[in-house]
Amino acid sequence: MSAREFLTGGRVLTEDGLSSGLGLLIEGGVILDLLPESSDTAAATRRLPEGSILAPGFIDIQVNGGGGVLFNETPTVDGALAIAAAHRRFGTTSLLPTIITDRAEVMQAGAAAARAAMLRPKSGIAGVHLEGPFISPRRPGVHDPARIRAMDQADADWLAAQADGLPMLLTIAPEEVADDHLRQLAKAGVVLSAGHTAASAERIGQAIGFGLRAFTHLFNAMPPLAGREPGPVGAALLDRTAWCGLIVDGVHVHPVSLGAALAARPLDRMVLVTDAMSVLGTDADGFDLYGQRILRRHGRLEREDGTLAGADLDMATAVRNSVEMLGCPVEQALRMAATYPAALMRLADRGMIAPGLRADLVLLTDGLQPIGTWLEGDWSAA
Repeated sequence: MSAREFLTGGRVLTEDGLSSGLGLLIEGGVILDLLPESSDTAAATRRLPEGSILAPGFIDIQVNGGGGVLFNETPTVDGALAIAAAHRRFGTTSLLPTIITDRAEVMQAGAAAARAAMLRPKSGIAGVHLEGPFISPRRPGVHDPARIRAMDQADADWLAAQADGLPMLLTIAPEEVADDHLRQLAKAGVVLSAGHTAASAERIGQAIGFGLRAFTHLFNAMPPLAGREPGPVGAALLDRTAWCGLIVDGVHVHPVSLGAALAARPLDRMVLVTDAMSVLGTDADGFDLYGQRILRRHGRLEREDGTLAGADLDMATAVRNSVEMLGCPVEQALRMAATYPAALMRLADRGMIAPGLRADLVLLTDGLQPIGTWLEGDWSAA
């Protein structure tokens, strides 16, 4: 159990914004209180660097890999832990290791590995994201079209059973999944997200009625908004309830499009994701996916034909990009990286700085560069 510690000297992200003159009292992996810095707490005081920002630890719900590990290739407990360790250097204290479209046994192994990893103390694993295989063959992106398939009742039953005790984000194309399956999965607690989809706006509306809660990497792997065919993008921009994942790397989506989405929708329904691959945290020039070489060049991860294959992005950079490219207030960018993904995934014990929540924290410079993190109260330098 971590000792009682009083963190002072930085600006703290509270519900009211970035606040100075406060200290954060933590013990045993839990936030005990927010107090004036002058308070007598009978705790060891840790003075934070001048101008630093103390924020909730980042929560990344779409992480394909990191530290040289790709979860599709290594769907094991050790693989999940290695990915989480690589992302922690960039401020992420919770993540969903992600399996993209693959064979059933890979999907099953990934879910089992995430469930087991969650039981490890301070693992950084908060659930699992299954991105496919129940997506549109018309919008595969880099996913292997040969492994895309329709959902049957056995699939729906297995997925519903997995959601018991395992936070699960499932990316589906709503036009490819039966109404009864959508209802069954939503009732079981699976977080349904529309992605790699060519659905009409009408079908998206129906799916939201059946329990759809999110859109996976908005704008990517879906048809663009058009005057007479609004599609999933138009439906997402008009909706007020579901969350939208955004890849803010300046590559996947033009900043103007991202800015339009932020202007159109409730800000507390926008979530930063990295879509990071195995090269994150390494100097590798590429990696293999489905037996093909993915090149790391010009800030992109792409096949030889230019098809994007995930993002060369970490969460701290996504936060900085949101401020610098999109003009987001710092507080908003930090909440899109922590508070709002926690709400989407129903992770009620994290995502904010408040008494009783986990002491999952990130310490940043005033330029939003990570200095280090506390994971359940344990400090690790970036």
